[in-house]
Amino acid sequence: MGRIHKDPRGVIALITPWNYPVAIPLRTIIPALLAGNTIVFKPSEISARSGALVASLFKDVVPDGVLELVQGAGDAAQAILDAGVDAVVFTGSVATGKRVAVACAERLIPCSMELGGKDAAIVLADCKLERTARGLVWGAFTNAGQNCASIERVYVERPIAEKLIARVVELTKELKAGVDTAVITTHRQANIVQRHLAEAITKGAEVLAGGAPEQGSLAFPPTVVKVTDENCALMTEETFGPILPIVLVDSADDAVQRANASKFGLTTSIWTKKIRKGRDLARRLRSGVVTINNHGFTAALPAAPWTGTGDSGFGITNSPHALAEFIRPRFVLEDTNGGARELWWYPYTPALRDVAFGMARVRGGAGFFGRIGAFFKLLSALPRRIFGG
Repeated sequence: MGRIHKDPRGVIALITPWNYPVAIPLRTIIPALLAGNTIVFKPSEISARSGALVASLFKDVVPDGVLELVQGAGDAAQAILDAGVDAVVFTGSVATGKRVAVACAERLIPCSMELGGKDAAIVLADCKLERTARGLVWGAFTNAGQNCASIERVYVERPIAEKLIARVVELTKELKAGVDTAVITTHRQANIVQRHLAEAITKGAEVLAGGAPEQGSLAFPPTVVKVTDENCALMTEETFGPILPIVLVDSADDAVQRANASKFGLTTSIWTKKIRKGRDLARRLRSGVVTINNHGFTAALPAAPWTGTGDSGFGITNSPHALAEFIRPRFVLEDTNGGARELWWYPYTPALRDVAFGMARVRGGAGFFGRIGAFFKLLSALPRRIFGG
């Protein structure tokens, strides 16, 4: 009889970013603890106090040493890896994630990577216009776009484009600063957002709402941009800011091709009244998560796997699938056979050869009559082998 034991991996290194500094760590800490692991948790140095808050939640819940908090920048993460851990869960930029993955490969330890996205929304001409417009605005501007699942590309079919864009612009202009929208967290990120927008404008992008604030300001207004030249960072790199670029396309096929052209593949949304058509398009998308007539919120569903492809990484959070990141299956077989030897043990004899070939032919490949003949030869060879041949 065989049994599968699901052993904890051991010490999990958890390295998390500054956006959503409470929610992202908890999505790993809780399932990792439930699987029996201990955790070394390093939050971003930018959100150190939030990291300390998360660690404090477990102070009287788990024994001392089960969850250890390490504060610091990249050198602290390096020290954790050098100290020896059994697995790494990382959420952050592509560049840093690649360095962490290389370090894990050198140590032959498994790692889970969520490295951001450039999420696309595909809007078909038959969409529910009001729901779609509101969904795009929320998906692009919530948390000032500082979300790996923010809508950073919209591909809309031409017949609906004029009405949709007009409504998106209206809704964007209604957003209240400090109530509906947030500010950029760091000056470094604000500079990236400014640079992406400025380059797009030089390549013909039209700003329909919002626009860049004064240099140095973190209060970046929600910005809607109509793009005609997609060969710019605003359409290819993760912007991580409150900009919604819109591109007109000729068909759903065109939209899928453009969405799949990205090196990222975290989540994609499809907006259409025809759910069956949405399902068909979803199967063609190179994306870890696809939502139809909604966007981005599935990260909050504990039962739904959150994962990506390409430069978005290959880890899984949420759902039972994520538990595989935190366990090591160990198979234990108990053999109660009292025989002196197994069929395939030494010595190798002609009888063993006849048994092996007979089994192969009975399984197939010898034709119907060939299998019948092989069956009788197998019946003849088995006793010879079992009783010493």
